[in-house]
Amino acid sequence: MAALVLAAPPSAGAGPGAGTAGPAAVAVARQDASTTPPPPRLPRDFRGRGTWIVRDLDITVPFTWEGRNGDSQMTAGGPQHPIWFTNLIYRGTLYTLTYKWPGLDEHPCSRIPGFSLEDLNQGFENARFVGRETLRRTPQRHVNHWRVGVVFPQLPPGNHPRLPLALGDIYVDENNRGTFWQVLQFGVQNLYDPELDEWLVMDTFEHRPGTVTLPARCEPPR
Repeated sequence: MAALVLAAPPSAGAGPGAGTAGPAAVAVARQDASTTPPPPRLPRDFRGRGTWIVRDLDITVPFTWEGRNGDSQMTAGGPQHPIWFTNLIYRGTLYTLTYKWPGLDEHPCSRIPGFSLEDLNQGFENARFVGRETLRRTPQRHVNHWRVGVVFPQLPPGNHPRLPLALGDIYVDENNRGTFWQVLQFGVQNLYDPELDEWLVMDTFEHRPGTVTLPARCEPPR
């Protein structure tokens, strides 16, 4: 289960599963223009389909990611798959509901108020630009690769103990920072996975309104 767009770091110049068979693509660095592009920004309206990958559990399931009027929803798997969960940003509240996961018996809908699309995009403003790369899939995707993360505690440079709580590698279209093609996630937001390591790979990403539905078992925003 992943909380949102935070991801596991790949090896240099490689996409998911460097050193093993990747899920659908290998990222190849391209030494072109050196100008740093604007950071990723999730749009208010979009819809896309792809796969959600938990490599250490050998699980790959269908995945959808949709946004409408600033709300958004990720859904991985379904009742017929080994995992099934949904994450939402809904009316300024972050929700996570895991219907199915190996070894999980309880299925509450977690609710964290005070988190919106604007907060997510504000976090992306601090992303670090890794470089321009090509995802080798059909069709090939020319992307800008970004690194985001949460480290605790926040301290100045130097010999200070600190821990990486969540790390993410985000690959957005080189011509549109609002088109997300791949996210590699690592950290506590993937608590149910033994390696804390999950990926999403998009096959389509359209800039038109999607469908966002709060599950019935989730408490509406207050």
